[in-house]
Amino acid sequence: MNASNTISYGVNQPGMPGMPSASVPSAQMAQMRLSNGSQQHPTMSAPTMMPPTTNNSIQAQQSLSIFSAAPQMTVNSAHTTMNASSVETPVNNVGQAQPSANSIPYAAPPSHTPSGANTAASHPIVNPVQPQQSQNMLPPIFQNSLQSPNGMSMPNAMLSTPVIATTQQPQSAVSGIMPPGLPGMPTSQGNRLGMPQAVQNGPSPAPPMGMPHAVPQYQGMGPPGMVPPRMSTSGLAHPGIGSPGMDARAMVAPPMGTSGMPGLGMPAPGMTGPVMPAPGMPAHGMTAPGMTAPGMMPHGMGAPGFGAGLPGRPGMPGGGFMQEPRKLDPNAMPSVIQVVEDDRSTRTGMFPTGYPTAEPPPLVTTPFTAQDQGNCNPKYMRSTLYAVPQNQDMIKQSQIPFSVAISPFANLLPNEKKPPIVDLRELGPVRCQRCKAYICAFMEFQDGGRRFRCPFCQSSTSVDDSYFCHVDHTGRRTDIQYRPELCLGSYEFVATKPYCRDGVQPKQPAFIFMLDVSYNSVRSGVVSRFCENLVSILQDLPIDAGRDKSEVQIGLVTYDHCIHFYNLMNPSGQPEMLVVNDVEDVFVPFIDGFLVPFEKALPALTECLEQIVAMFTDTRITESILGPVVQAGVDALKCSDRAGKLFIFHSSLPTFEAPGKLKNREDRKALATDREKTVLTPANDFYTKLGEECVKYGCAVDLFLFPSGFVDVASISPLSSLTGGSIYKYQYFDVQRDGQRFLSDLRRDVSREIAFDVMMRVRTSTGIRPTGFYGSFYMQNATDMEIGSIDSDKAIQVDIKHDDKLKDGEFAYVQVAVLFTSCSGQRRLRVHNLCLPVSADYNQLYRVADQDSLVTYLLKTSLKALKDKNPKEMQGDLRQRCAQILATYREKCSDTAPIGQLILPECLKLLPLYVNCILRHEALSGGAELTVDDRAWQMQLVESCRVQEALELLYPRVFEVTSMTLVADAPVEEFTVPTCVRASHENLQSDKAYLIENGLFMFFWVGSTVPQDWINDVFNAASFSGIDSESSYVPERDNNRSRAVRHLIEHIHEGRQRRMKMHVVKQNDSLEAWMKKFLVEDKGLNAFDSYVAFLCKIHKEIRSILT
Repeated sequence: MNASNTISYGVNQPGMPGMPSASVPSAQMAQMRLSNGSQQHPTMSAPTMMPPTTNNSIQAQQSLSIFSAAPQMTVNSAHTTMNASSVETPVNNVGQAQPSANSIPYAAPPSHTPSGANTAASHPIVNPVQPQQSQNMLPPIFQNSLQSPNGMSMPNAMLSTPVIATTQQPQSAVSGIMPPGLPGMPTSQGNRLGMPQAVQNGPSPAPPMGMPHAVPQYQGMGPPGMVPPRMSTSGLAHPGIGSPGMDARAMVAPPMGTSGMPGLGMPAPGMTGPVMPAPGMPAHGMTAPGMTAPGMMPHGMGAPGFGAGLPGRPGMPGGGFMQEPRKLDPNAMPSVIQVVEDDRSTRTGMFPTGYPTAEPPPLVTTPFTAQDQGNCNPKYMRSTLYAVPQNQDMIKQSQIPFSVAISPFANLLPNEKKPPIVDLRELGPVRCQRCKAYICAFMEFQDGGRRFRCPFCQSSTSVDDSYFCHVDHTGRRTDIQYRPELCLGSYEFVATKPYCRDGVQPKQPAFIFMLDVSYNSVRSGVVSRFCENLVSILQDLPIDAGRDKSEVQIGLVTYDHCIHFYNLMNPSGQPEMLVVNDVEDVFVPFIDGFLVPFEKALPALTECLEQIVAMFTDTRITESILGPVVQAGVDALKCSDRAGKLFIFHSSLPTFEAPGKLKNREDRKALATDREKTVLTPANDFYTKLGEECVKYGCAVDLFLFPSGFVDVASISPLSSLTGGSIYKYQYFDVQRDGQRFLSDLRRDVSREIAFDVMMRVRTSTGIRPTGFYGSFYMQNATDMEIGSIDSDKAIQVDIKHDDKLKDGEFAYVQVAVLFTSCSGQRRLRVHNLCLPVSADYNQLYRVADQDSLVTYLLKTSLKALKDKNPKEMQGDLRQRCAQILATYREKCSDTAPIGQLILPECLKLLPLYVNCILRHEALSGGAELTVDDRAWQMQLVESCRVQEALELLYPRVFEVTSMTLVADAPVEEFTVPTCVRASHENLQSDKAYLIENGLFMFFWVGSTVPQDWINDVFNAASFSGIDSESSYVPERDNNRSRAVRHLIEHIHEGRQRRMKMHVVKQNDSLEAWMKKFLVEDKGLNAFDSYVAFLCKIHKEIRSILT
């Protein structure tokens, strides 16, 4: 037998029923199946889908090892099938699932396919065994025997090997997740004979990346056209079954109503070649004594999860014994870890955004470099679907929304280019005269370049003489390479006076720092830590593009039950403090000298901060105000004609008799009940109206809270949620424990990219329109979002609905325009564009669905639903929506699979896991174990989070750290981030330590049997019991282990919006119960389902929908 075969495949073009061309050695005749009417094709591995410009021929080689001990997965296209835990999937000699005679597999590109993916052949193509992906797949078929080299079966009760069949549609199918309480039903692919299934020993070598496997040949398997005998496994092995040199696979009985065995020669369409029965086994078409007929429940299977009764051994009664109930293996479910790693391995690097239509992007966890080709970088705008449904009925049926996640000022990688700035002088931004859309790469120039047709409204607009240029023979302007707005998806225009407030160019924006100096703030150390470090932090003020220094102005205020303003430009050279006691009608005592450029304010500011610490050290004022402080900051910006941001550092509930006074209304028992809206909505509308006034004058509010009790975050949060600000919360602030975290958060907040006095509008082409908006902003009408400021960590989700039926094959367009004031005081307009194809094909919709954006949409819409529904209604609606998404896929794209299989689209195979994480997340379902303030804070955070941040909040990362080392002075690139493990307590081994983090919380879990030398190196402790659980940081020690752990912690915090407080948790410690809430694949508190249980529940709902 040759160790390798070479097979070439042809890639079909869109809309053409192309045949894959195969070069198969004459020694082997390929198995045939029926697809697309009468066309037949050999069973072979699916070709990797390539863009249209690539070679249409792919070569692959595979070395075959008959015996493989590694867990195997059989790939039969791109959805994973898994039979009931009590019924096993028969496999053929190549390790592939055997479809029923009347099933027609689909063909589709693999997940995350580029636009060329539409060239996938719609014919049955079989992918070979790929052991490395087995942990991605859904529940295992439990095998209980190993095949020895001499063909004998050896019992192995501990073996649990997933055998999963997939079809060429991008889907993952799990057979056999039977809903609780429903009788298990064997499928047409189910167990026929109940004999042990052999497992190959030794891994089957994987092909080169992106290359298909070759069809293997077998030795000693009979003449060409014959396939080897097969056996199915259902229980423990019988010795002596199988012949030497034969792969003892299951003998598959034909479906009911078919002849027992076709004639010799070429197999009939949709069926395998002739199969000879093994010695002592019944021929095809017959049922062995004690065995069930196809389609019937095996003996002894009164409930799902129980193994079939075995035929008796010689001298024993027939029927044998009942197997022990088997649970589904959680590690065989689709894994976030494996999906992320697979996407990183294949899609890291350059990502062309596509033209004319956008390419489906890599996962947000993949470090890709976007190449703008006319569609914007997906870091700026990411759609839930990269093909627009033809009509609203398709969205209603599938329940997959058409929505875009917009982060207009997102951070880019260092090698990615920011949007270029286009200055057209007095002409200003070029727009469509009808719909006011801005010029973009999708505008079509007509009449020799004198007019352009708008893709959004189809009207023509005359080109101004100053903007005119001739076009070439293709209709492209000859100056296109000098016009970013005509060839890129993202760019900025310098705005003219009509785009400015009151027609006047704005001034440089300002940051006003407002510090609570009441007793609680002074005692906790907030005042001293702030004053000692503010000057250093202000060295990192944001700098506008093309400038060499920051032009942001600085102001300083302190307050307790009155307000203190500081003059940083006093002619005497000494700082001056003016006190306003009338908090009922607050005013700004002076303008000149209050807001000053940092460099000019530095001498006075430094002295002023020193005096503040001394001045308020012995204060005994315990009550403070808040509303008048914010009002004073807004008035200061309004009087100086500037936009800006207020940084407010507050420590207690504002109980002083002044506007905005609040009462303690904490009621933790109301959380997760019908009464929770009473404590999670504002107590009154004072701060809501004040937030609206802030937006009116281009002012945002960031709240840094340091409470030792209740501060009513729900009532004061509109100050941030309406203005585009952020809330940071440090409960029971301690300088030693939390001081560095506070300074790190403040430094990032001050230095990140930011835009002021923002107005955003989303435009769409004819037939669709934006309707729903989710995020931190204020809307006075149905189209314009007004925001005090927006930074690189904020995102807005926009829902898009159909007004009319679109034409299949045409394009739909989305344009986001953001009018803002830059850090240098320049009024600009940033534009992002996206073009998507229109499709009436459900297969296409599910093939290009973006799981990351969809999950973020479901998270934010579920949060908003809590304002109108109780928690149980919200949870039921979300669970039902998840089931409907998967049921529609099952009905429209995979209706040939048995109903006992849970079918998951490849692009959405993690959807049930993420939905379960949404249901149990504290922001939506936190109960009495949380404080009301914590719940309200997390709700505000989720409201405006980016896609990547949302996914990290839902599924924490778990790093194993005991095996890490880092040599002193080693280059950063030599540090390798350890691979994560699944978020389940089963994966935490007692002799190891793990870092668990989700962007808000970090836990350092240490097992009870971790080696003593490791504990000493990292924690500077002599034993496990000596580890300080109260510590929130890793001691800085000069050894490779400590260095590696600290480097990993810093790596995790890079790019994060906030620094996490680290909790050291020793195994079996009291804090471990709280930490387990973040192990989201396990059963949670408040009766939240585990991952496996939720899959069963979803499967039950899908079956209910379909039947």
